[in-house]
Amino acid sequence: MAFTCWVSRLRSSYSKTITNLRSSFFHRLRTRGANTTAITSPYHFSKQNPFRFTCSNSLLPITLAGSLAIHFQSPPPLCDASLDSPGIGGKGSTEFVVQGSQKHLPQELIEELKAICQDNMSMDYDERYFHGKPQHSFHKAVNIPDVVVFPRSEEEVSNIVKSCDKHKVPIVPYGGATSIEGHTLSPHGGVCIDMSLMQNVKALHVEDMDVVVEPGIGWMELNEYLEPHGLFFPLDPGPGATIGGMCATRCSGSLAVRYGTMRDNVISLKVVLPNGDVVKTASRARKSAAGYDLTRLVIGSEGTLGVITEVTLRLQKIPQHSVVAMCNFPTVKDAADVAIATMLSGIQVSRVELMDEVQVRAINIANDKNLPEFPTLMFEFIGTEAYAREQTLIVQKIISEHRGSDFVFAEDPEAKKELWKIRKEALWACFAMEPKYEAMISDVCVPLSHLAELISRSKKELDASPLVCTVIAHAGDGNFHTVILFDPNQEDHRREAERLNHFMVHSALSMEGTCTGEHGVGTGKMKYLEKELGVEALKTMKRIKNALDPNNIMNPGKLIPPHVCF
Repeated sequence: MAFTCWVSRLRSSYSKTITNLRSSFFHRLRTRGANTTAITSPYHFSKQNPFRFTCSNSLLPITLAGSLAIHFQSPPPLCDASLDSPGIGGKGSTEFVVQGSQKHLPQELIEELKAICQDNMSMDYDERYFHGKPQHSFHKAVNIPDVVVFPRSEEEVSNIVKSCDKHKVPIVPYGGATSIEGHTLSPHGGVCIDMSLMQNVKALHVEDMDVVVEPGIGWMELNEYLEPHGLFFPLDPGPGATIGGMCATRCSGSLAVRYGTMRDNVISLKVVLPNGDVVKTASRARKSAAGYDLTRLVIGSEGTLGVITEVTLRLQKIPQHSVVAMCNFPTVKDAADVAIATMLSGIQVSRVELMDEVQVRAINIANDKNLPEFPTLMFEFIGTEAYAREQTLIVQKIISEHRGSDFVFAEDPEAKKELWKIRKEALWACFAMEPKYEAMISDVCVPLSHLAELISRSKKELDASPLVCTVIAHAGDGNFHTVILFDPNQEDHRREAERLNHFMVHSALSMEGTCTGEHGVGTGKMKYLEKELGVEALKTMKRIKNALDPNNIMNPGKLIPPHVCF
């Protein structure tokens, strides 16, 4: 009886102490950037144990008055538990449909967006569905955007983002929709920001060989604009890609072996941060050692840190002369060996592209061609006329030493354009073999010395598979793609496609390579990041994300695996 009274008095005396602890606990969470609103309601006093103050996951002891302890249970504040399903994108995930939770879009936000965008917004279902399903990817999500907006200026983007941040509504930036790893999915609904109306060239500095553009302009349209000035932008991903999306995914293309990736060709950016602030990442100087390299932080961030509104690009002079060459080989290993030998020879080729015999067959079917159906290498040599021809002859000699045959080259502009058109449209050619199927595309990249081994090892698995699979490689920098054609509605197809993709990724990682050389992570490659980078690297990314985007509104559920906490 006396003990019960003592407990009663103790419970009363500690009531204020617990309240103070609770306030202190929330204060610490807020200073770490956690959203305390969502975790207020789960806190309660246990009736069975008056001294246990609980929340949801991890147990934190706090000792009072000697041996008396009060325990806290709090959710990992940086695991995105409210948005991300741990089964999607985490380790071992094989899910194709990305899960998400969709909350009702506040009417106040809709009115704010109407005031900002006026007629340049849509809540039409067909428009929302179009923006919620990637155009060239099998990835899907359970939800689509609630609204699509089309800003016309940086100011409008900033105001849109501020409103979304205020209402804690997810944002998905949207460019040319050519990405293939689910980057533009909207699994949590929210606002899709389509940047297609922002496609102006703001300034061209011919003598400095740089250009300032808005993110919605396509790289092909930009090069049409630059051609009369004798300049071009050297990155060439898939047709339809826009400069903003190319920055977001840190893309490259066939010319990366000569000119580098997007990381090497962007001088400066302007970015709208998740709170609506606009930051300029660098000056227009060709090099700078001033402060953190914010430009490279944003490049490859896939819309998870902000919305790109302006890009300053490094340009190149259009080559005086170029030669395009093709040759065939009995095996893909022979072709890869020649690519490696060419790079080691010191020749500065601008392109070295490899296609296996299945890909060549697809090109013949799609384009009514009659190319020899063998593993094929395509080269481009640039410079003066004499230098380009000299390079051609040196590579021809290398090819002859590696069982190469049918060496042909072209110097006529139209002939060269036709050859590269065949290569650039290789993905669409694949569908000529299986028109009703979709494509899972691998994007592994390894140190150049391992390329031949990886391709030959992968080719054995691909040839033994019941699925139609083609190989396309940027062989000069160790990056190769496999187009795996499958029916996503057939479970055996899905499992086989995933098995082949796993095999190539894990083979590449065992050779100190990467799961993605240029396509980015999105939702499709998240499950491989911990093995490639290690959990500490992912925790660091998570800290950066949380510091800039504490409400997790920027393209949530992408890039960083949902199981990563710190």
